[in-house]
Amino acid sequence: MSYALRDFGCYTAGGRIHRVVEGEPFPIQVTRDSSYLYDPRGHFAVEHAYVQFFVPDRRNSAPPVVLVHGGGTHGATWETTPDGRPGWLHLLVRRGYEVHVVDAVERGRAGWMPGLWQGDPILRSMEEAWSLFRFGPPEGFSDRLPFPGQQFPVEHIERLARSLTPRWLSTSRLQIAALVAVLEKTGPAILVTHSQGGEIGFDAQALRPDLVAAIIAVEPSAAPAEISSLAECPTVLLVGDFLDMDDKIVARSKLWRDTIARGAALDQPNHLLDTRRDIAPGGSHMLMMDRHGEACLDAALEHLAL
Repeated sequence: MSYALRDFGCYTAGGRIHRVVEGEPFPIQVTRDSSYLYDPRGHFAVEHAYVQFFVPDRRNSAPPVVLVHGGGTHGATWETTPDGRPGWLHLLVRRGYEVHVVDAVERGRAGWMPGLWQGDPILRSMEEAWSLFRFGPPEGFSDRLPFPGQQFPVEHIERLARSLTPRWLSTSRLQIAALVAVLEKTGPAILVTHSQGGEIGFDAQALRPDLVAAIIAVEPSAAPAEISSLAECPTVLLVGDFLDMDDKIVARSKLWRDTIARGAALDQPNHLLDTRRDIAPGGSHMLMMDRHGEACLDAALEHLAL
């Protein structure tokens, strides 16, 4: 895939300066030939998002796109699929969109500070990803036997595992604040969110509806706190296949359909894109990485009609 860029770079958004006043200096060995007396006290930049942006040479007239990853992942979610195909980042830039890829607070290149947030971080195992992301039945994990017709390239699940990262369960409000700060830099934007990022995106939109032109929510793990906040915000919700695998997934499927139904009752511009019916069966929770991911993206953009 080739395209010309007018500009690209990175920036941070949001966060604060945190002062540590307790502790005593102690010696550290930073390499085999270098050591010094480290002081844990001082002022530290924390709780910001890291963002990488890409502006194509032939930019279209649509608002910029802000990509918001899910829980336990980071911005690499959107870059390249586990089997090496172009991710949604590249597909969007090729289609002329200006794209901003977010690493949320405490994820990826945003960095983190020990002891700052409540609780301990968790890291998702490959077994949990296999079941939670609906790649196949639990008993199929060891032999990598997926659900029939599975679109995710399960033979490359280890590459997906290498992009998973520890996450805290107590930082959502910080991620929302940082995303709002990103939107203040981009101006009105199309939010493309995945899983936990759906909650972050919905809540950021509720706080600053003037900065969100539209939302594409890929299997969000939470509904909008108030559906009325989307009254003027075109929203497409994408869902995959194999939704009757267990009670948690069935409940989430009902949540998605209830969200769209509530919006329709209020005559809101919301649409449920069921990839089984509208594109092709076999979609996993990681629709942007599935073999029909490009078709999923194009269908969502078409429904926005911006």
